[in-house]
Amino acid sequence: MSALSYRDLPEAAARAPAAATACDLCGAFATATAAPRSPFAPGELLFRQGDAVRLVYRLLKGAVISYRLLSDGRRQVTGFHLPGDFLGLEAGVEHATTTEALSRVDALAMERTELAGRAATDVGLARALWQVTVGAFRRSEDHALILARQGATERVAAFLLDFDDRMGRPTIIDLPMTRQDIADHVGLTIHTVSRTLSHLQAQGMVEARSSRHVRLLQRHRLEGLCA
Repeated sequence: MSALSYRDLPEAAARAPAAATACDLCGAFATATAAPRSPFAPGELLFRQGDAVRLVYRLLKGAVISYRLLSDGRRQVTGFHLPGDFLGLEAGVEHATTTEALSRVDALAMERTELAGRAATDVGLARALWQVTVGAFRRSEDHALILARQGATERVAAFLLDFDDRMGRPTIIDLPMTRQDIADHVGLTIHTVSRTLSHLQAQGMVEARSSRHVRLLQRHRLEGLCA
């Protein structure tokens, strides 16, 4: 049995709805004027919270984390991004989050003004933008609901199920993020995340071979926790 790595995940395998329905948007990026430096090294920022929105990115390879720094200094991880995802499609003029490469990242980019100009005259592109934006909004709503209503076990289970789906349900999930990243995403401490993973493993629902490799053994039971 082998793990499917996010580093080798082909574009077509990305399970996010946007990757499957936004062919017009993909075409726009393929012919974009802007061509900023790529790849991005692990730990390098694509853009920073508060920066003016200039470029929109289409992720081709690697994994990216997005997070927001709160006024008290805490970090709130808003999402993890995989090949096929789009970054920087924001309503405001400033970025609401910081995005950082978790691994080597290859991405296409185009000026937001160019994208908006094309969408104004291309119905297919405008529709694709709408689909991607709505998909991102729904994911944000789902995440907020999990944080509001579920306990620690349910939050960790929901995270694993969602990431497993997005990776195409591999034999072993190759996690690009640290447990601290997961904790900041699901609103728990790193100790609670580790303890919860150990509990799920003791219950026979997962096998945590290391901090970065997890196998889902009883998916139906995990889904039952989140129902």
